[in-house]
Order: sequence, then structure tokens, then C-alpha cells
Amino acid sequence: MLPDLRIAKYRFTLRALEETRLPRHKGSTLRGGFGYAFKRTVCFQKRAKSCAHCLLKAHCPYAYIFETPPPPGAEAFAVSEAPHPFVVEPPLGGQTLYRPGELLPFNLVLVGRGINYLPYFIVAFRELGRMGLGKDRGKFRLQAVEAVHPLTGERAPVYSAEDEMVQDSDLGVGCREVEEAAHELPQGRLRLRFLTPTRLKFRGRYVSRPDFPILLRSLLRRISWLCYFHGGGRWEADYGALLERAQEVETALMDIRWVEWERYSTKQRQRMTLGGFVGEVEYRGELAPFRPMVLLGSLVHVGKLCVFGHGWYQIL
Repeated sequence: MLPDLRIAKYRFTLRALEETRLPRHKGSTLRGGFGYAFKRTVCFQKRAKSCAHCLLKAHCPYAYIFETPPPPGAEAFAVSEAPHPFVVEPPLGGQTLYRPGELLPFNLVLVGRGINYLPYFIVAFRELGRMGLGKDRGKFRLQAVEAVHPLTGERAPVYSAEDEMVQDSDLGVGCREVEEAAHELPQGRLRLRFLTPTRLKFRGRYVSRPDFPILLRSLLRRISWLCYFHGGGRWEADYGALLERAQEVETALMDIRWVEWERYSTKQRQRMTLGGFVGEVEYRGELAPFRPMVLLGSLVHVGKLCVFGHGWYQIL
């Protein structure tokens, strides 16, 4: 059984106001600029490098979203910082030149209590458009935001540039709905297509072959952390038994390749190479008990750098 965790998905559409060049992989551009715009919008100590000593950190949306305070007992997870309660899913096309009037759509996935902060995300992305994107700081306008049902694709309006009002359109799903949808997946075969660079770590190293036990280990880690920090608390699953059963699942197809991806880290003041694998993998075996976790992972992503859009896969 999956943990108590709610997932919501939103489609943001930016309209270019002037000619702008953006990188092929736009996850870093959207995530990095958005973080700065978010802080600029809500923080009263904008020059502070950390929220650690801020008097308002317990009540500040920026502190929760970007520097989530660990709850009591978090040291048991051996994690230095909490996962962020959001994922930016960048456009997958390779378009780099945006002329005035052209649209830049992307998805935002919010997890658990992070869903409550949707209005702040809307204001921050609107501010990001005004500040400008890319090296040229090209200006964009936040044209619209739609709620998207994570499982069916149904849409409902949330925000429009015409009236600049935020509507309460809730199409989010809980893990019970994810489990019900997972029953429709094949029991003996799962084929996944990794759309964005995926970085899975095993025994201290990034892997180039996502065999099922390695994938499941990463899924269990991400789901349990999201639940603990942003959902209903600790997920009481029998991790050992699940990982043991995962050893019996075979890899029937491994059509993947490694792609490099670079970004400039303002925090570390250097360019970083953060590649990962993309492509298709097919698993065969007794997959029934793992289907809910694989389906949930397709919504919240898996592995490292999920906030940039990494680790995004579809179930074919």
C-alpha cells in the first residue's frame, strides 16, 4: 500500500514578448530563475544566503519550499536536506529560439503540503517572466495556468492573464487513486520510456543500466522522503521484502543512452556536468506488487535533480 501523499499537476504557459534564446534543456533555466523570483517576491531578507537564522522561517513559503525544515527524527533517513515539494517538467522539444508571440509551455508538479502554495508559484513565475529568461533576459508573459489531472489528463482553468485571478480548480489525486489506476497496468511486463536525463545512484556511483532492483530502490527512497517531509509522515513499508522480490524481475529490453547536461550553479559559482540516461527499458516478471510505486514514480520522477525535470518517465 502506498503512503498518504497527494499529487497535483499544473500546465503553465508563458508567451514570449521579445525574441529570446533559451538552452535546449530548459529545466535549469526555469528552476533557477523561478527560485530567485520566488525569493524576490516573498522574502524580506533578500540578501540573506540562508533561511537558517530568519525569524519568519517557520511561517515563510520560501523557507518551506526551498529549505524545508526536517521534522523530529529525520536523522534516521540519513538525508542532509529535505526533497523539494515540486517538480518542473520542461518542454521536451529542442526549440531554442522564441519569437514574440510564441508559447513556452511546461508542467509543475506539486506534492503534499506543497499544493497549498500554488498561488505563490503562480506569482513567482509571473515575476520570472517580467525579469526575463535566459542569457538575454528575454521577457515573457504568464499567459495561463491549468490544473491537469495527473492520471487522465483532464484540464481545468486556474489562472488567466486577462483577469489575473487564481481559481480553485483541484484535479489532484491521492495514492489510493494511483493504486486503483495501477491495477490496469500489465502484471507481467512494464515498459518505461525515460524522457529526461535520469540519475540513479547505487553504492555511491551513478548507474548507466537501470535494472529493476536499482530503479525500485530509488523509487522507494524518493516516495518515502516525499511522504515523510511533505505528506502524512513515515511510510511503513517492508522495504527489505520489496527489494528482495525485485531481484526476480528481469530486464528484457535496455535501449538507453547517456546524455550529458550542463548547468551553471550560482550557489557553487561553477559549471556542473549532470548527465543521465534516456531511452526505453522493459521489465518482465511478477510486477503486480510494484505497479503502484512505478506509476507514482512516473508522476513525481525518480533519482537526483527531479526539481529540474530529471528522472521523468512514461509507462508505455
